[in-house]
Amino acid sequence: MAERIDKILAHEGYGSRKDIKKLLRISEVCINGVRVTDPGKQVDPQNDIITIDDEEVDLHQNLYIMMNKIMHTVSSNKDGEHQTVFDLLDDKMHTPYLSEKLHLVGRLDMDTEGLLLFTTDGELTHRVTSPKTHIDKTYFCLLEHEETAQHKKDIEKAFLEGIEVGPEDNEPGFRCEPATITWTTKEQYDFYTKNSSVAEKIEKELGEAVPELFEQSALLTITEGKYHQVKRMFQAVGNKIVFLKRISMGELKLDPELKPGEYKLLSPEEISLLS
Repeated sequence: MAERIDKILAHEGYGSRKDIKKLLRISEVCINGVRVTDPGKQVDPQNDIITIDDEEVDLHQNLYIMMNKIMHTVSSNKDGEHQTVFDLLDDKMHTPYLSEKLHLVGRLDMDTEGLLLFTTDGELTHRVTSPKTHIDKTYFCLLEHEETAQHKKDIEKAFLEGIEVGPEDNEPGFRCEPATITWTTKEQYDFYTKNSSVAEKIEKELGEAVPELFEQSALLTITEGKYHQVKRMFQAVGNKIVFLKRISMGELKLDPELKPGEYKLLSPEEISLLS
């Protein structure tokens, strides 16, 4: 759908509409190579190309961002006490348009790390977060203590059948949808703790690190995202989460090269994994 060029450029952070009028006078603003000076000139963002002094304007019709969320940040765009994940975005991600349209696809608790998505695509957000779609979410879980071989089997069976969890804070207890758990190898432990704050959490929760800590870790895949669900599931089987990191949503996996707090734009191939 066509829109006025002054509205589009204002959304993209080039100033107020008054500023855009001045920009059109003093700079070479072109639509598909043809200079325009009329602020009311109509532009089709899907097909037209806008350039300013030969530099193409990146029209974010839909923006898709992957972040490796860091601990101690809130999954919100505003918080009076704590740093938010939106605070970690560069200034160019705080244009008037993006401030209005950019939102999170689901959330992570303050001390949970890992895959967090931002987008302006409301349809994708609904598809990914709707309970009807049952999109898998997989977490790397470091536990307070190692389980025996028999109890591991018991946990696998309980999770697969749908475990009952108790109430927490103001949230009632509930029966979880079937979930799958696998116990990590040393190689998996090293891979999923790379570029993480796991050492900080171990020191805080367990004191000194213990040998072969990977034997206290697991990969848990759930299809829901209820309040503190993963933590409550392990509490129900007599253990406790020390460190939690989301590593995938559906077929989309967290880029292992992203350090905590870093982010990147999704490639078309990565976006297609969410469809």
